[in-house]
Amino acid sequence: MSVDRMVLAFAGCVVLLGVALAHYVNPWWIGLSVFAGLNMIQAAFTGFCPAAMVFKRLGVKPGVAFR
Repeated sequence: MSVDRMVLAFAGCVVLLGVALAHYVNPWWIGLSVFAGLNMIQAAFTGFCPAAMVFKRLGVKPGVAFR
């Protein structure tokens, strides 16, 4: 799996986790999903993604989106 796919999978998990926590624990957890969504929009325009940097350091093979 490439860095690109790992970032997408991680972002999807964070969004779903935020929604589940907001539903079952406290509505303020929706902020986690909002943060993930804003980070995805920011990464689309700038190409800067902290999660991609972490995955690269962990040895995940490079993709084409985040260099």
